[in-house]
Amino acid sequence: MIYIGVTGWRDHHSLYQPHLKSKDKLGEYGSHFPIVEVDASFYAVQPVRNTTKWVNETPEMFRFVVKAYQGMTGHQRSNSPFDSKTEMFQAFKDSLVPFQEANKLAMVLFQFPPWFDCRTENVTYLRYCKQMMGDIPIALEFRHQSWFSEAYRDSTLDFMKQEGWIHTIVDEPQAGDGSVPIVPVATHPEMTLIRMHGRNVYGWVRPKNADTNWREVRYLYKYNEKELLEWKERVLKLATSSENIYVLFNNNSGGDAAVNAKQFHAMLGIDYEGLAPRQLGLF
Repeated sequence: MIYIGVTGWRDHHSLYQPHLKSKDKLGEYGSHFPIVEVDASFYAVQPVRNTTKWVNETPEMFRFVVKAYQGMTGHQRSNSPFDSKTEMFQAFKDSLVPFQEANKLAMVLFQFPPWFDCRTENVTYLRYCKQMMGDIPIALEFRHQSWFSEAYRDSTLDFMKQEGWIHTIVDEPQAGDGSVPIVPVATHPEMTLIRMHGRNVYGWVRPKNADTNWREVRYLYKYNEKELLEWKERVLKLATSSENIYVLFNNNSGGDAAVNAKQFHAMLGIDYEGLAPRQLGLF
């Protein structure tokens, strides 16, 4: 099955009536798409009351891709609220229980930072993460080009297959070492994740002395029909080697993610059964 959705559910204004309250947006989101990426889990390990609420607000067939906490991927370098990595991983896994009990956890996404390059100590850490997560499905996204350099590309893919990692295939600007190319190869027979970050090459790398608005323009990009058709062919080919394909649009600096996701959905001619009933405006 091919699942299409976006990252987060609050800031996609084209999906909602203007009067809709923030607390009601996930329920309405579930009438449009069958999957969403949870970004809040990256910034803080979520309390079970939150994950339970999200589970209860979505239809039975709905799935979540939960982003790994920043301390688990090396983004957070100081001021950790946890005394040890063991405590941190356990707290994160505890937060996943409501998703698991409802059969709504698609996978956990480990997105590593641009400085996480291809070297022995980082390969060792990936094995540690896999061990700590146990049988929870986990996807791997790199942000350093060395993993897919000519010297390491095949070894990287073989490693993911052997260790049971789900490959996160990305479409993103090609802006030096801090970006990776499109590598349309499935490493897991059951699941493959695709994240569409846009192609804003000028906004991708954080400029020196950047102001706080940098991240608001990083994902400023709208995919055109030709680009989406190219991805349609890739997705259909990937679906022959991986049972479930999850496509998440993250190009939302200009509000384009949901629009592109709807376009892609129409291109593939998918009819999702079991989505939530859609709210109707009075006028």
